[in-house]
Amino acid sequence: MTLPNPYDYRDPFAGVSPLFVERWSPRAFDSTPIDPDTLQRVMDAARWSPSCFNEQPWRFHTATDATFDQFVELLQEGNRGWAQHAGVIGFLSVLTRFRHNGKANASAELDCGAAWMAMSLQARMEGLYTHAMAGIDHAAADRYFGLDGEQQRVLIGFVIGYPADRGQLPDNLRQREQPSARKPLAEIWQRY
Repeated sequence: MTLPNPYDYRDPFAGVSPLFVERWSPRAFDSTPIDPDTLQRVMDAARWSPSCFNEQPWRFHTATDATFDQFVELLQEGNRGWAQHAGVIGFLSVLTRFRHNGKANASAELDCGAAWMAMSLQARMEGLYTHAMAGIDHAAADRYFGLDGEQQRVLIGFVIGYPADRGQLPDNLRQREQPSARKPLAEIWQRY
C-alpha cells in the first residue's frame, strides 16, 4: 500500500525549494546517535548566518552522553517525554548587547532566528529533523549554563534527530504528528 505524501496539502508557489516545504518539526524521533561530522556541518551552517554588525549573538549548547539527562530535565514536562528520544538535545542562547559598544542589540533575537533556520535547513539536507521548544525552564537553563539572564539568556531548547514512527507518541501528540499547513501568502505579505 502506498501512503499519501504528507506534503501534498502544502501549496508552495512554483520554484520554491522542497527544502523549505519539507522542513517541519516532528516529535517522533529515533535515538540513533548523529555522526560527529554530520553534527558539525549542521552547527557550522548556523555560523554563516547574517547578523547586525556581524555580531553573531547566537550560542548553541548541545549535550554529550554525560549531560544528556541533565539537559532533558531543563525542559518542561510536556516536552521531556518525546524529546529524550532525539539524537541531540540542546539550547540556543542570545547575547543581548553589542561587544563593540555595550549597547542593547535590538536585532539579536532576529539574528538568532536566522542562525536557527540555517541550522534547521542544513539538518534537513543531512536527512535530519529539528524541533525548537519554548517549553523549557528558562531560569534553570540560564543557571545551568552560567548565564545572567539579561546580557545572555536562553531563548529555546531544541532537538535534532532522525524521524521515527509516530506510533511511539502518546495519542494526543500522535494525532498532530504531521507537517502543518501555512497561512496564505496574502495574509503575511502586505504590499503598499
